[in-house]
Amino acid sequence: MAADTGAEAMAEAGTERTSRRSGTAGVERPDRTSGAGGPSGMEGTDDTGGMERTDGRSGTGGAERTGGTAGTERTSGTGGAERTGDTAGTERTSGTGGAERTGDTAGTERTSGTGRMAGGERTGGTGGSGLGQPHGLGGGGESGRGLTRRRLGARLLALGGVLVLHAALPGAAGASGNPAERRALQGLRLRYGSARQAGLLESHLEGVADEARRFLGPSPEHPYYAGAVVLAGRGRTIALHRAMGEAVRYADYDGRTDRVREFPAAERIAMAEDTVFDLASLTKLFTSILAVQQMERGQLELEAPVRRYLPEFTGGGKEVITVRQLLTHTSGLRSWAPFYKESTREGRLRLLWSVRPQETPGTVYRYSDLNLITLQLLLEQITGRTLDVLLHDEITAPLGMQRTRYNPPLSWRRVTAATEVQRPPWSGLDRGLVWGEVHDENAYALGGVAGHAGVFGTAWDLAVLARALLDGGVYAGRRILRPASVELLFTDYNTAFPGDDHGLGFELYQHWYMGAMATPHSAGHTGFTGTSLVLDPSTDSFLVLLGNSVHPVRTWRAGSAPRVAVGNRFARAVPVRTRHGGAAWFSGIQPGASGTLTLPPLTPATAAARLRCAVWWDTVPGEGALHLEASADGEHWEPLPFSTVRSTGGAPEQWPRGSVSGWSGRTWHRLEAPLTAAWSGREVRLRFRHTATGRYVGRGIYVDIVCVSEPARLLFAEDRPADAPRLEAIGWNRSTD
Repeated sequence: MAADTGAEAMAEAGTERTSRRSGTAGVERPDRTSGAGGPSGMEGTDDTGGMERTDGRSGTGGAERTGGTAGTERTSGTGGAERTGDTAGTERTSGTGGAERTGDTAGTERTSGTGRMAGGERTGGTGGSGLGQPHGLGGGGESGRGLTRRRLGARLLALGGVLVLHAALPGAAGASGNPAERRALQGLRLRYGSARQAGLLESHLEGVADEARRFLGPSPEHPYYAGAVVLAGRGRTIALHRAMGEAVRYADYDGRTDRVREFPAAERIAMAEDTVFDLASLTKLFTSILAVQQMERGQLELEAPVRRYLPEFTGGGKEVITVRQLLTHTSGLRSWAPFYKESTREGRLRLLWSVRPQETPGTVYRYSDLNLITLQLLLEQITGRTLDVLLHDEITAPLGMQRTRYNPPLSWRRVTAATEVQRPPWSGLDRGLVWGEVHDENAYALGGVAGHAGVFGTAWDLAVLARALLDGGVYAGRRILRPASVELLFTDYNTAFPGDDHGLGFELYQHWYMGAMATPHSAGHTGFTGTSLVLDPSTDSFLVLLGNSVHPVRTWRAGSAPRVAVGNRFARAVPVRTRHGGAAWFSGIQPGASGTLTLPPLTPATAAARLRCAVWWDTVPGEGALHLEASADGEHWEPLPFSTVRSTGGAPEQWPRGSVSGWSGRTWHRLEAPLTAAWSGREVRLRFRHTATGRYVGRGIYVDIVCVSEPARLLFAEDRPADAPRLEAIGWNRSTD
């Protein structure tokens, strides 16, 4: 979070994190840490009309509430499904959450394992970890702190594996009763199709590629990346897959003059849709999935102390660190350690065993590569297999991810994006141009196989992983996790650390790189080399952005501006529909914007007058809000309390401060605001005001069918031809999507 491979958080105005994260030197937290100095070591479409692809190339912050169930509360796995696609009878009900099911019948299946490299090369089993496998098993335990749903899941995993957990957790869908999972088990795969076939808006989907392309230029001084691949899909349809820029452009970099030497034009390599990337910290997701698989099999207990499996993991308070704390970055360990300075396996192990928690485990969130390196050792110990073999045997081979592996062979080099020219002082090693080998210095020192970094892969393969997780752990008939286990990956274990929502390995609800795709259900991760993956079970969508943003040097870019930009645009591509199918008032999703929607002066005759309308909102909690206000003179405004109730039913929620913020559950709500006796017989003006005060935005706010009535008469109705023109809109627009 060294000179710090740390603090990429200085970056673009808009990516600094100010929660309880330590700024300790060493870990390059993707886009939360600075690119200056030290080792990178700690990683902190094309609409083809359904053409078959066979060659690898593609042509709650804010508002106070006093009742009900908050729309912004994280409730893993149980949302309702809004149908948006072209096929009937296929509502999504998988264990990862109710999704807006999109059409699955159009487009053609992509044949895996094809492309510009030998698809049959083994993706694991050679090499292994430079740390080696320590021997011996220890004991240990932990006292309980109350049986929450989350802890119940952990205990059940420990006691009987996922079969027991799957039956016990509310909302967990079984294989026999889950249509989405049944389709996946039948062998259905991802395929290319149109925006319409994916239930997306074509103009905004094209804007996703436009946003990614924009950062090939000065951002603000140097290009953010030399090239990028962006892939976006919904349901089983890949509706956008574009490559832009160059995979290999720079031959050398001089840090004293900030000048580069470029390859001659004939020697540069253009980015392609199937370019292989160093995925950097996306590796942590694979390691986490491997850990949960062992929990399913009863070999690993989530709440067990790590020393039970690694007896050497003791001293200075380490003995109480649990497996869960490694997976959620709450172990209290420092961000990184310079393993690359040690020349032997024994030296690297000695360094890890010597590390002491900087805070009491469980009392702080600090992103640390040491957590996942420790988890690697643990997995290798309990399975007797190295991490690269585990990756191949348990994830990539079953899912057909033939271009995802540690230590890619030399034959892949020409189809792999180059990363950094590594030299001191900005790097801990002097390697020159890193191309085809892992960028992270510590992963390099560990033989290219590490729990925190080292996996290489393509955008398509990441989409396969995303689809498997969205379908409850299964893809093309091959299962890697049970649905209840996937639910644990997407369940927030860090409720004690607001803003640092974290499942098992997966980050949750992070606007700083997800942009408007961030919801209480969204999960993902970033990688220091310029990679990111975001999944949103609530819309059944996924977004992959892979860029070579450390090419030629890490200091040329900072922050997550491209990720946020493409996330915002892709979120906009998922439509919001009114019940009547027509237009509604929309706030837009511009950071820092505000607007008012003002009714004409009205004079209620009684204290029974009510304002009613339909509202839909998705804002950054505490930084974006919808306000309802009243004024006697049109100049001085006061909050007007209101209540909302979901259109699907449920208890009303009270908003006594006259504002609402956060996430409405991707559901329309019926809003009602009494005007009370204070306005009886007086002229009153009413208005809706939207604000977005922070650096990031949600999907926006919609207001529809505004009316004001009292028992004896209708004072205003937006759907009356005479009343509609009387609404005064500033910063609001009519939108049908």
